[in-house]
Amino acid sequence: MSIVANRKAYHDYFVEEKLEAGLSLLGWEVKAIRAGRAQLKEAYVIVKNGEILLIGAHITPLSTASTHIQADPVRTRKLLLHRNEINRLVGQVERAGYTLMPLDLHYSKGKIKLEIGLAKGKKQYDKRATVREREWNREQQRLLRQRTDR
Repeated sequence: MSIVANRKAYHDYFVEEKLEAGLSLLGWEVKAIRAGRAQLKEAYVIVKNGEILLIGAHITPLSTASTHIQADPVRTRKLLLHRNEINRLVGQVERAGYTLMPLDLHYSKGKIKLEIGLAKGKKQYDKRATVREREWNREQQRLLRQRTDR
């Protein structure tokens, strides 16, 4: 079940591979995510010191959050992956020119997971072609519906 999706990622990037990663979260973050207060719009994933980190994901703290904890809504969060997955991703990012994008925050067996994508950036003409193709598919569906309605 999806909590929040990053639709902008599919507009700006060709997503070639998807992986599911766990997130290292604090208690107030889990409660806020379950309340639907997460946002991936400006988030990105980087590789630093052999770790995969989520930066810029905004989790708004609940008003009932504890008073003795200073909640940072955009703190850097560590992604939990197996070492061989991390090594493969590091190789792809550093050698092949790929980037890592957060795609979807969702529940999996009661746990909060993040789907990350190995992606290459789209050029402006690629984005226009994607929009043109989507509009043409919509037009085809509309024409087929009109034909079957008669």
